Amino acid sequence: MRDSAHLSAHLTHRDRRGVPLGLLASATALVAALLALVVAPPDALQGQAQRLMYVHVPSAWTAFLAFGVVSVTSLATLVTDGRRAAAVGQAAAELGVAMTGLTLAEGSMWGHSAWGAWWAWDPRLVSTALLFLLYVGYLAARALPGDPRRVRRRAAVVGACAFVQVPVVHFSVLWWRSLHQPPTLLRPELSAPIAASMLVALLVSLLAFSLGGLWYVRRRSAALLGSAAGHRSPAAEGAAVEAPARELATSPVRGPA
Repeated sequence: MRDSAHLSAHLTHRDRRGVPLGLLASATALVAALLALVVAPPDALQGQAQRLMYVHVPSAWTAFLAFGVVSVTSLATLVTDGRRAAAVGQAAAELGVAMTGLTLAEGSMWGHSAWGAWWAWDPRLVSTALLFLLYVGYLAARALPGDPRRVRRRAAVVGACAFVQVPVVHFSVLWWRSLHQPPTLLRPELSAPIAASMLVALLVSLLAFSLGGLWYVRRRSAALLGSAAGHRSPAAEGAAVEAPARELATSPVRGPA
């Protein structure tokens, strides 16, 4: 009980510390929206539809970062079996799945504008959809009933292995013939193929999404740890009550000397 109360107090303190990060993320998002919608010009070929890039690319970037966190925390869970690492991994996976879903939705709208189709069996689209399903599977493994330690470790195996799909998604447009354009950032060439004002808007959007993702993972992992600390099964409660009674019953009784 004392450890649970200490953990709850620590998590409450962390919640308060997360307020400045949330405010910074919100302010950065407002600046990014201003740059993307007002300062950056429309694309010469795609027109206004190109502005979807300022959400599409950062959401994919944030998903990749989140899945990287899942991979690291999954390995840590397999080595140390720590609840904190598992909680951070689950929070990051939730963020990554949401961002991948947003990436697919934005990509579908962008594809309809550029290709005239909502969906195509393109290597980038198919590999991204598979990435989405892999981490949905990770979250499903985390939600399975059973011994919490075994559940954490089984899900950690999925989380560690699923990250292999991330570089497949990124390099799919370079490895196979694809309708999708090559990477705007993280490409073999050092220079980005867009105007300077567009690049600045995109970089600020990347920062806004990254800060917002960090804020979410901190808040969500703290909530998961708090929920785990406050939950004790009836069997555990009974064992805690019966243990002192067994010790008294089995201890030898000594009379006066």
